[in-house]
Amino acid sequence: MEAVKREAREEACVDIEVGPVAFVYEYQPTKSNYLYGDIHSVGITFACTLLDGSEPRLPERPDPKQTGVKWIPISGLPTIQLYPEINQDIVDYYLGNNYRNDVEEQEIQRGKLSQKKRKT
Repeated sequence: MEAVKREAREEACVDIEVGPVAFVYEYQPTKSNYLYGDIHSVGITFACTLLDGSEPRLPERPDPKQTGVKWIPISGLPTIQLYPEINQDIVDYYLGNNYRNDVEEQEIQRGKLSQKKRKT
């Protein structure tokens, strides 16, 4: 929990209340055709609340690849691109609907292919 608070402070200059783990995401390069490179990774997403008076902003010395900081309300998630692409999972979690709490990149890609096939 302390690491999550520290990362939020370092990356977005905010103070947060850390809630439970909402998602575990896994990227396995061999199962995802090396879509995002060849390094296996696991990411943990927590349900967090921005504390009153905390305004997200870039730190004085941001990560060289960091281009901006935004705290997006749940209602704004469908309008942005997230990686991993778990926008709908976050909305479903927030609304108390069924959602995938363990997400693998190859599942996301399979879902995108199924959507494309339905549209054509």
